[in-house]
Amino acid sequence: MKRFLTTLRTRNPLLYYFGWLNLLGALVCGIMIFVNDVQVLGINAWIKPMKFFVSIAIFSWTMGWYLAYLKRPVAANAYSIMVILVLTFEMAVIVWQAANGRLSHFNISTPLYSLLFQLMGIAITILGVWTAYICYLFFRLKAIDLSPAYLWGIRLGILFFVIFSFEGAIMAAQLRHTVGAPDGSPGLPVVNWSRQYGDLRIAHFVGMHALQVLPLAGYFIFRRLPGLILFSVLYFALALGMTIMALKGIPLIP
Repeated sequence: MKRFLTTLRTRNPLLYYFGWLNLLGALVCGIMIFVNDVQVLGINAWIKPMKFFVSIAIFSWTMGWYLAYLKRPVAANAYSIMVILVLTFEMAVIVWQAANGRLSHFNISTPLYSLLFQLMGIAITILGVWTAYICYLFFRLKAIDLSPAYLWGIRLGILFFVIFSFEGAIMAAQLRHTVGAPDGSPGLPVVNWSRQYGDLRIAHFVGMHALQVLPLAGYFIFRRLPGLILFSVLYFALALGMTIMALKGIPLIP
């Protein structure tokens, strides 16, 4: 891990330090869970921002690592700045609303909160579309000193990330992530995925983390491309199946 971080700092210092900043945010939120008992939808309000901080740190370090393979410093720098601006805005809203015991996503209870929710949607759309462009650049990439399985793991990992990130639009359209009931039903520990109804966050999570799973599989497990492709198809089918389950109102673990 130390070697990875040392190399990442050289490859992309912007996303390297942004990742650490988000881990610091996660630590602060973790402390707040024990010193502040404000709740949102029946759970401590600081759990959500803590999870988002950790996810953003992982995403930042992942993309910071991949971008170096493109050998396009201008494009990588522009993308990195966009990531920092977009996700800093997202977290500012999430933390502010959590600190006041309010929902950040799906909150249209006042004109201000509705505007913030819409701006968050626009910001994440920018991130998704720009990441899709980075995916396009990886599909164009040919002359590179990477194994085919690892390169295709990166390509498909980014592609699946983009596809399942836009699953958030389904949640935004219905103003909740639960299917079959309002948000707030009993959920699994920490992640709080519903144990009684369908929950779109599950497939959203699994699909987006293809960004890490597929490249790691291509690097460490599959020495030949067909194995990685088969694994990727099965992984996509799993995430898609979870989406269908959620839309039918079926919980992952009753």
